[in-house]
Amino acid sequence: MEEEKTASAGAAHPGCLFCSILPMIEQRMSEAGHGHFRNARVEFLKGIRSVIDDRIAYLSREERKGTHVVVE
Repeated sequence: MEEEKTASAGAAHPGCLFCSILPMIEQRMSEAGHGHFRNARVEFLKGIRSVIDDRIAYLSREERKGTHVVVE
């Protein structure tokens, strides 16, 4: 089952160096290594979420209409 999974991953993008090397690295990686890369993916997604949240806040802000005039 694991060999079938890694073989299909390498075949997905035959010209991609990353896709061809990643299955070999994953087979030899320790449990700590897997945990580290999982945490890195989570942090990356949190960063994307932060950028999206900032953009939503920017687009949702209330626009001021008219101009401010000081009255004496």
